[in-house]
Amino acid sequence: MTRIATPATIADAPEASRPLLEAVARQLGSVPNMFRAIALSPQALEGHLGLFGALSKGTLPAATRERIALAVAEVNGCSYCLSAHTYLGRKVARLDDAEITANRNGASNDPGADAAVRFAAKVVRDRGHVTDSDFADVKSAGYTDAQVIEIVQHVALNSWTNFFNEVFQTAIDFPVVEARKAA
Repeated sequence: MTRIATPATIADAPEASRPLLEAVARQLGSVPNMFRAIALSPQALEGHLGLFGALSKGTLPAATRERIALAVAEVNGCSYCLSAHTYLGRKVARLDDAEITANRNGASNDPGADAAVRFAAKVVRDRGHVTDSDFADVKSAGYTDAQVIEIVQHVALNSWTNFFNEVFQTAIDFPVVEARKAA
């Protein structure tokens, strides 16, 4: 059961959040519970959507961003985000079940994405305290400094949503996928 009263509709959200939620509805076709819950703080919603929008213009492919989100959600034990990104991974990024399983295990079957997902999982597990070898591995896989920065920012963004959904026990409005573990 959720710990906060999530607005049932866009009209029930604070006035300053409504245009932002309308934009989410246009982009996704609906407004998932997480966004409506975040909308209780228009500033938090604006910050979340701003960072998400900026990162979507980055150089990491959408499928790699979904892979990272799956790895981070599994490490952090967030079933809401794991459910959402499993759905998005299948429907939007066209990831198959084997790839989603690999991502949840902190890896990828795609050689180009594997180093990014492994590095992201390492950043989460070690709370940013990666080794020189970890950093060299992602760089030797061809990722630029800017892309490594984006990977770390995706870890931060996904960790924030993981923490938000766990703290407030957001009701899952996607096909449910339970996290196997939390670090």
